[in-house]
Amino acid sequence: MAAIDLGKARVGVAVADELGMFAHPRPPLDGARQQAVLAALAALARDEGVTRFLVGLPLELDGREGSAARRAMGFAQALADAAGVAVELVDERLSTVEASRRLREGGTNSRRARARVDGAAAAVLLQAWLDRQGQG
Repeated sequence: MAAIDLGKARVGVAVADELGMFAHPRPPLDGARQQAVLAALAALARDEGVTRFLVGLPLELDGREGSAARRAMGFAQALADAAGVAVELVDERLSTVEASRRLREGGTNSRRARARVDGAAAAVLLQAWLDRQGQG
């Protein structure tokens, strides 16, 4: 299981541990070239046995789909095609805000936080999903 926080400059990635209990951020991918991102994620799926990707769906605060959400939907379909695994869109509203807050609370300075927020946002998304699964 892995989660993706899709950005134009960087793509955040987080992967679940073997037990599916904890999300761990990975270094971000360069978001400038979608084909390179898709290839890297397909390799991640192959090399680490990822069977499902969660892709953050950046809905507007009122729940509407804007251009960023449509971009995420297109990316999710391209990822499913490239990696050959299930891809699920997950509401990511405020995940970056939450990740930034957690990094600040953990003592990460703002310069370092900017470099780590994408992976942290993906980890927030993945951890919330894992926690919901554990409740059932």
